[in-house]
Amino acid sequence: MHDSARTLDTGAPARGLGRAVALLGLVALVAAAIASPADARAAAAQDWSPFVLVTGLLLVGLVAEEDGLFAAGGHTLARLAPNGVVLYAGTIVLVVAVTALLNLDTAVTFLTPVLVYVARSRGERKAPLVYACILLANAGSLFLPGSNLTNLIVLGHLHLSGGQFLRHMAVPACAAVVVTALVVGIGQHRALRATTPPVTEPESATFGVGLAAVAAVTVLVVILQAPALPVVAIGIVAVLARWARPLPDRRGDARTGEPINPVAAVGALGLPVLAGLFGLAVGLGTLGRAWSGPATLLAHCDAWSTAAVAALISVLVNNLPAASLLAAHQPPHPFALLVGLNVGPNLFVTGSLAWVLWLRAARTAGSRPDARRAVVLGLVSAPPALAAAVAVLVASGLR
Repeated sequence: MHDSARTLDTGAPARGLGRAVALLGLVALVAAAIASPADARAAAAQDWSPFVLVTGLLLVGLVAEEDGLFAAGGHTLARLAPNGVVLYAGTIVLVVAVTALLNLDTAVTFLTPVLVYVARSRGERKAPLVYACILLANAGSLFLPGSNLTNLIVLGHLHLSGGQFLRHMAVPACAAVVVTALVVGIGQHRALRATTPPVTEPESATFGVGLAAVAAVTVLVVILQAPALPVVAIGIVAVLARWARPLPDRRGDARTGEPINPVAAVGALGLPVLAGLFGLAVGLGTLGRAWSGPATLLAHCDAWSTAAVAALISVLVNNLPAASLLAAHQPPHPFALLVGLNVGPNLFVTGSLAWVLWLRAARTAGSRPDARRAVVLGLVSAPPALAAAVAVLVASGLR
């Protein structure tokens, strides 16, 4: 099993990107504070909770990965589904479930190496499962508030619990996932038709701290309107508990690499990127409050054009700053806005942080997926997935 800290460490290029994003975010934050302190405080008040929540979810995901839960799921898929179509169906369920419960960034960070392993077990260099991971994670991030930071930024105006949000968005989210899965599956049908001998090598999982933390944060995200602080507390406690009782190697030998510890966990979070995106979000949120342009634009949009505008701006500036800009004031079509912010990033690699994490995780696991191929699949799958989700919203009376 991959060491968690290593899974997220990609060396100098990743550190350079993190520093660049952090510097850009710092400049945006300082500029916002100087230009309009009151609007900057309001934007920060709206944006801090989502970033704290995703930090907690990533910590929980780190412990779950250390316990072998993700790897065991991948091994089980590879063992039970020698048929490519069945394996693909199982991958859809696994990616969407982890995305919904533990955030799309957690899903792409920890499931991508698992799916790389599954591809190798089938003798494939570039498996459709690896490409499907990023596209399904973005499309499947509409189920719960914590599934995507954009949900939480927009949710600040709606004051919905996780259960209420799920009731509103479950069917549109299913529509987006089904359409994305169908388009990717059709585009990769030749690879999916292949049948290979079942994988017999087991991968054991420890059902302890990681599983308990996953269960706890799932309950909190569903029942609470503001779960950020409790979830990050659970993440910290889970990391400390795993550090206090490290796992022996499941093969009986001393583990290579450092086991999880607080320092490794902090390093694995990618804090420079998170901090930079927070600064950009506050900067654009301040702009959205001081300038009426975005609010005026959305006021003249119906549900369909709202989703299209959100998708376009996500690709231009990333969906987290885009959410802060477009939700600086309560949008007239918040659910359509979320569809554009969540599914729209499948159009290009600049759309969400998950794209960067996906490429980093795949390359660290020894795979080099073709970003151009993934973008082509996203360009083909995103428009019909957006249309399907918005059509369900309009038909149900939710906009």
